[in-house]
Amino acid sequence: MADSRKNFTLSPLGGLGEIGLNCMVLECGDSMIMIDCGIMFPEDYLFGIDIVIPRFDFVLARKDKLKGIIITHGHEDHIGALPWLLPYVDAPIYSSRFTLALIESRLREHDLDRYVDLRPVEGRQRVDFGDIAVNFFRVCHSIIEGFGLGIETPTGRIVHTGDFKIDRTPLDDTNVTDLEGFAEFSAPGVQLMLSDSTNVERDGYALTEREIKQSLSDIFAKATGRILVTLFSSHIQRMQEIIDLAETYGRKVAISGRSIQNNIDLSRNLGYLRASESIFVPMDSVSNYPDDQIVLLLTGSQGEPLSSLTRLAMSEHRQMRIKEGDLVLMSSRFIPGNTRAITKVINRLYKLGAEVLYERVSGIHASGHAHREELCQMLRTVKPKFFVPVHGEYRHLVKHSRLAVECGVAKERSLILEDGQPLRLFEDNTMRLLDHITVEHIYVDGKGVGDVGSSVLKERQLLAGEGLVIVNLVIDEKSGEIALGPEITSKGFVFEQHYAHLLEDAKCIVLDIFENIPPGEIQKLKDRIRGSLRRFFRKVLDRDPVVIPVVISL
Repeated sequence: MADSRKNFTLSPLGGLGEIGLNCMVLECGDSMIMIDCGIMFPEDYLFGIDIVIPRFDFVLARKDKLKGIIITHGHEDHIGALPWLLPYVDAPIYSSRFTLALIESRLREHDLDRYVDLRPVEGRQRVDFGDIAVNFFRVCHSIIEGFGLGIETPTGRIVHTGDFKIDRTPLDDTNVTDLEGFAEFSAPGVQLMLSDSTNVERDGYALTEREIKQSLSDIFAKATGRILVTLFSSHIQRMQEIIDLAETYGRKVAISGRSIQNNIDLSRNLGYLRASESIFVPMDSVSNYPDDQIVLLLTGSQGEPLSSLTRLAMSEHRQMRIKEGDLVLMSSRFIPGNTRAITKVINRLYKLGAEVLYERVSGIHASGHAHREELCQMLRTVKPKFFVPVHGEYRHLVKHSRLAVECGVAKERSLILEDGQPLRLFEDNTMRLLDHITVEHIYVDGKGVGDVGSSVLKERQLLAGEGLVIVNLVIDEKSGEIALGPEITSKGFVFEQHYAHLLEDAKCIVLDIFENIPPGEIQKLKDRIRGSLRRFFRKVLDRDPVVIPVVISL
């Protein structure tokens, strides 16, 4: 009879149905591990929300079983939620040396770095977690030292690719997907494969870094003015290419943006980025050099409001201005949801006289996620019995599931899971979907975690869409007459000077209501003011602001 304690359960808490929020729990017997612990950046309609994190109740209820947290690589959608989990669990974190350095830096911001056990691992290393063992395999991605995973369980072998692509002509051997390692691990047979779905809609292969560097080299050779480059601050390999090209073409490099500066310093200290000290110049010294001798590395690839590139586009940068002849290279992809902000920055840069090159018009960025042919190559290497697509929106999961069928996985064994849908593997090589578990997007707003829910967001949406009208009224308690007011203030509703006549009419409505409400019935007075003014504004302006009556009895 099979030992039910050895059945293996996979529970996705995030990352299946959205881009970001990657977090998965694996359980077997008395052992449990987590794979990744990421955030998601908020959509435009989440007014005031800083980041989105998974709900960790499922993990906390089983924290005594948690043997370790596996981080595949150092992007925020894989490490960013750790500060909100680690105060409540006691488990070591396993990842590459570079990823752990990024994690330590992030935890230091939350004063947690002293309390966390960070354990570096290497490619082809195996770590035992009781009933589960994990083998780490190097993968090529848009950040150095990423891992895919080969997981050993009593119910069979599992492959988790992590975020990966297959670079056919790598610049060096440090950022290569270890297909040979995956093949050796998969040789005895793989029960289940979990694979990155982000770029399943793109045919062929992703551009290689060698092709990107050649494109950048051609641009550097022709540029006659300053070159401004914005990119993800964690893309160390791309930064190395920019610095190498600057040295080749006799340019100095200046840096604007704390995250890029911090990651360059960290990478140089750990030996991941090679650059002589003489190549760098302070931002304050840029004007001392001819334009054709300067390269600037800037934050702002996603149009972030306070980033260096955005401040330059808005002519608000403290140390420099955009001018005719500047060439801006946006060497990163447009993350869904950020397109409007990015295009606004691009338009502003053109208005100031700069030329802008980005992924859609020039080959200056290579995605770190596998295209269809690379996904097929990984499927053919692993040859899984069952397949579950991960890391993508729902349409990505569907299309990747279909691709797996094309690559030889039986249709009934190519499964689409969503967040909160556990999957159990049994020793007899069968699988079963379990009852859904509670998962939820938790909103982080400043120091508040989870205190902003749907009702608060709805109020913020109303305020953003229609504005606010405040009615102040002071009543003399003895005489029952109005001592002060009514005063009407508009916030985000109308320009008060332009609509002074409208607000005067609103005051008259308030006075009429006051005359018809018995003395002392303050709540009734407030309700009547709120309802009457909303009807008035809807009739006159076809707008429905939030009306807040403030009635004080003295």
